[in-house]
Amino acid sequence: MPHPHSHLQHGPAAPAASDPDWRDWSDAWTRHIPVLTGRTDLRVTVAPGAGGGAPACFYPDTRRIEVDATHIGVPDVANPRRAGHKKLVPTAYGLLVHEAAHAAHSQWTTPPDTPPVVAAVADLLEESRSENRQRGRRRGDRRWLRHTVTTLLDPADAAVDDAWHAAHLAGLLLARVDARIITAKDIKGVRAAVTAVLGRKRLLQLRDVWRQAHATGDTDAEQMIELAWRWCHILGIDPHRQPHTPVADPGVFAGLLAQALADYLAHTAGLTPAQYRDQHITARHSAPATWTRRDPTDAERAASRALAARLRRARTHSPEPDTRPSTIPPGRLRTRHAITAQAQIAAGTLPTATPWQRRRQLPPPKPTLHLGVIVDASFSMHPFMAPMSSAGWTLAHAARSNQAVTATIAFGSDVTLLVRPRQHPTHVLELGAAGGSTAFTDAVKLADEVLQLRQPGRLRMLAVVSDGDLPDIDPAQRLITTLHRAGCPVLWLRPADLAGHTFTHTTTLLVADPLEAAGAIADAAVAALETA
Repeated sequence: MPHPHSHLQHGPAAPAASDPDWRDWSDAWTRHIPVLTGRTDLRVTVAPGAGGGAPACFYPDTRRIEVDATHIGVPDVANPRRAGHKKLVPTAYGLLVHEAAHAAHSQWTTPPDTPPVVAAVADLLEESRSENRQRGRRRGDRRWLRHTVTTLLDPADAAVDDAWHAAHLAGLLLARVDARIITAKDIKGVRAAVTAVLGRKRLLQLRDVWRQAHATGDTDAEQMIELAWRWCHILGIDPHRQPHTPVADPGVFAGLLAQALADYLAHTAGLTPAQYRDQHITARHSAPATWTRRDPTDAERAASRALAARLRRARTHSPEPDTRPSTIPPGRLRTRHAITAQAQIAAGTLPTATPWQRRRQLPPPKPTLHLGVIVDASFSMHPFMAPMSSAGWTLAHAARSNQAVTATIAFGSDVTLLVRPRQHPTHVLELGAAGGSTAFTDAVKLADEVLQLRQPGRLRMLAVVSDGDLPDIDPAQRLITTLHRAGCPVLWLRPADLAGHTFTHTTTLLVADPLEAAGAIADAAVAALETA
């Protein structure tokens, strides 16, 4: 889905609060905007938080462009009155060019009786249409527009693998290839994912729509709205019956589209997909929950050592025969390797060949357990906050020797990643309990994102500590069922004295003492390794 606010805002709007620190930027870009647009009636405001909730936006009725100063950094990073400043702030300057494209070429207005879903598609088509026009008029602006593409994207643009989101991603990225803003090589993975969801025939039909949009005149509202209706028809959407844009099902995990978009964003940022995912997760889930920090107690350190020992024994309790090469006897002589060793000795080099092969008892290879722990931090779960805060620290440290990879996530009205995979926190985060429990589905999706719980070929488990009193029972059940069918068991620990919902496809334990919850999770982790 697009940003909360469109880049093209019709109707009156309160101007962004001016910031004296950024006055030079606002004045310099106001003087520069006629070069980009051919218009002399525009005012540019640069300030932190400007842009109407988007990185930048254009208000046609008030002839105003706003750019969020966040994309510049600090006012003294460059002198905006000098031409070379744009090289130091290419993304922010690209945002200015993008809004200049709207100011110069988005000269049509959506009719007031247009269904919202049709209006949304028309706005989507206008993004690449206006940039295509700007590039055709000022070829050098392509360089700067390329810098804005990732800024104008959002992970929610590929929330689930359905036709609407696949088409939306195609309109944002594939259409910009035909607008000659980015290259086909840039979005090869995105194209493959979109094709897998839509099919080649529908994608070709959509491409014909956006290419016609690129050829549409700047004032031709009728043609743009007609193309938007055609887009909806291709996707099987009847705007009369479904006037608003489709909403992603919260009970469905992200899939091909999300992975392809993440890979593209990682590539453009010069990061590996894993680095981008970690950076993105940290930015999204580092703040909402409340906690205090404290040093682990001696008892917690002892519990961590004890659990680590249990995890090691779980991997080594049943020896199995194996063969290993060796440089010395006893064992079976391997003639070819013996000849190689003799040649190495004759040449005066240190022999590296292993002429002997001996049998020995070795522990069986065991997969690494990927364990997600989700803790309900709503007000009713207050008695469980202290023991589960302790459990999160204990599990993370016990997993240090790589018998397990754990992540601890708190959810209430928001989701917070408390302990990330392979992290060894120096302090225990004592959680506070407050608010509701609306973000459970987001917590499950985050656990899947950081631990790949649906990935076959690995040992994984999800433990949930919650009374199950959730407002989103049906979507939550669908996520749990998906994990169950993917081979990821779900352990649900529910307070015995609290009423709540019991989910199917879970192993549900009623816990009378909050301290038992941490022990039950540890026991389940050991049992999973022992039976793997």
